[in-house]
Amino acid sequence: MASKHLARALAQIGDNDPIFSAAIFGLVRWGSPVLSKMNTAVAGKGAVGTFAMTPVELRASFSLASIFALRMLGLFLILPVFAIEAAKYPGGDDLALIGLTMGIYGLTQAMLQFLYGMASDRLGRKRVIIFGLLLFAVGSFVAAWAPSLTWLAIGRALQGAGAVSAAVTALLADQTRDEVRTKSMALVGISIGLMFALSLVAAPMLVALVGLNGLFAVTGTLALAGVAVVIWWVPPEPQKHKDMPRGGLMEVLRLPALLRLNFGVFVLHAVQLAMWMAVPTLLVQAGLARDHHWWVYLPAVLGSFVVMGGSLFQLEKRGYLRAVFLLSIALAAAVQLGLLLMASTTPSVGAMVALLFVFFYGFNVLEASQPSMVSRLAPAHARGAAMGVYNTLQSLGFFAGGVMGGWLVKHTGAQGLFAVCAALMGLWLLVAWPMSTLAVQAPGLTPKAG
Repeated sequence: MASKHLARALAQIGDNDPIFSAAIFGLVRWGSPVLSKMNTAVAGKGAVGTFAMTPVELRASFSLASIFALRMLGLFLILPVFAIEAAKYPGGDDLALIGLTMGIYGLTQAMLQFLYGMASDRLGRKRVIIFGLLLFAVGSFVAAWAPSLTWLAIGRALQGAGAVSAAVTALLADQTRDEVRTKSMALVGISIGLMFALSLVAAPMLVALVGLNGLFAVTGTLALAGVAVVIWWVPPEPQKHKDMPRGGLMEVLRLPALLRLNFGVFVLHAVQLAMWMAVPTLLVQAGLARDHHWWVYLPAVLGSFVVMGGSLFQLEKRGYLRAVFLLSIALAAAVQLGLLLMASTTPSVGAMVALLFVFFYGFNVLEASQPSMVSRLAPAHARGAAMGVYNTLQSLGFFAGGVMGGWLVKHTGAQGLFAVCAALMGLWLLVAWPMSTLAVQAPGLTPKAG
């Protein structure tokens, strides 16, 4: 059933406007039976019903995941075509300005994530999310109108200022129990991964139809659709959140376990962005034309989700979350060493598919489990602040990865890039190793050693 619904959504790629509604529809239709089977499988063993998601938790998970999906689809559609299309604007002969225009989104987002998180603790999650999505839409429409690269950069900066990730994640944590939170966070990760895969296929076709300014207009429209989702689909905020005392920055910065996770998300996203400065070139060297790179990305991304869904939740239920978390870091480090070997020899398409599949598996496990851990470890009244710090480090990782990746490829080549990425993942493994099994495990479970 999963492959049936996913194929139905992807089959719409040849259409024009319906592509976006088809993508979201396919995600929801595909995700529903998957979560249903997860609920049935885990509720019938051990703690009856503990791991089964309630109707409210399912509604919160799907609605908030769809907000991420709508927003990230708009962003991802820009990535594969931005550098080429931006060069056509007045001022587009300045490569440094093109790079700044591309990266300024991550910089403004990093600057504001924590403020949005704290504001959601004080003003309410939904108000902050709606404000951020409206600001993101304004930035998108400014970029769609932009007559020059300078105005395009201003639009991108305004897009980044709509930094709602912390507030959305905090609201999801508010509306789900600890026992099912990793599953809910995984659904968010799946929605983002599917939008990434879809954008690789759809972006070249859409930019040929509507141009870069049309893509930004679509992005703004998707953000407005996200506002509608918040108002009419997302469940009401829990009353207990509104009545809690409010936490601050120092409270969440005093917790070593949170600091380890913040360091980890910085490294993970720095490595993820940096490695893509060289991976496309390796695929070309392996004989795969750039227009066909999605042949590798799409099966690697989707296959990793299938394997993650069949392993992560069962291992967490049995008390092995710490072990699978550390193993995923080690796998991502091993992939960097494998890519280093590919860069030193003649790469093959088969080897690249295998390496990227393993990387996406480890990446998706870490993406699903880390925010879940942050929400468990943070005091409930400071959850928004904690998610704000976490998402700030995530955004800074994107920014640092782009700068680091470009510099390393220029001065040391792909081999130097992958060596540094492997060293960073190894350092993260050392930093994460002391993590407490009891701290990261959901309540009611018996944690296992390792």
